[in-house]
Amino acid sequence: MNISELEKILRRFKEGSIGEREVLQELKSAAVHSLDFAQIDQVRELRQGFPEVVFCQGKTPEQVVEISEKIFRRNGKVLATRASAELFEFVRHRVPELKYNEKARCIHSPFPSEVPEAAGKIAVITAGTSDIPVAEEAVVTCRLFGFKPHPIYDVGVAGLHRLNNHWPAIGNARVLIVIAGMEGALASVVGGLVDRPVIAVPTSVGYGTSFQGLTALFAMLNSCSSNVTVVNIDNGFGAGFSASLILRQILDHS
Repeated sequence: MNISELEKILRRFKEGSIGEREVLQELKSAAVHSLDFAQIDQVRELRQGFPEVVFCQGKTPEQVVEISEKIFRRNGKVLATRASAELFEFVRHRVPELKYNEKARCIHSPFPSEVPEAAGKIAVITAGTSDIPVAEEAVVTCRLFGFKPHPIYDVGVAGLHRLNNHWPAIGNARVLIVIAGMEGALASVVGGLVDRPVIAVPTSVGYGTSFQGLTALFAMLNSCSSNVTVVNIDNGFGAGFSASLILRQILDHS
């Protein structure tokens, strides 16, 4: 259930076409869809602004199909993360409307038309080319919110002068997502140069002492740039989700 569906129910109640009991019944039936293996939260979009997202790892193809189809048919949109191309081939036979982004490893519904004034208002910056899969997961998430982020890839601290070519786009952004593995320094550098929220994403890219992203995570958590907030390792989805909510709030109050 989303805001427009709730408004329709309340309008029908106000007009007298349904009573209090029917309103309560509709709200109760809308809340959860029970499957043998999952309890689908059907009112998450109403609470959080986006439907429940499917994390594919650990689920069987049949479970992913069943959950994704229920969410898509109910909400008109769906995002399934950490999905393989093989899984997508399985899913699309049941839900042919869905798309697949191989770099992001995401199955998703078609993107809505982006808000024109919000184009480029989220910048997604990576330290290296190896960080792009995490960045693409963030981009897909933002696109499903209706925003079109500006990608700035491979500008890490080993060649920091590469940032110079992107200051107009960085200055245009209202929220920045900075993605880095190795020592994770790029988030602090960017954070120290802008007056915008920076969402830092540590990645598991790096040699031995990167400890599968822990080094970058700790570096970002210890950043002395006061505008840096950190999500979990490789969590492009979480960064894109938070950036989209921030931008939505900015646009709503502008």
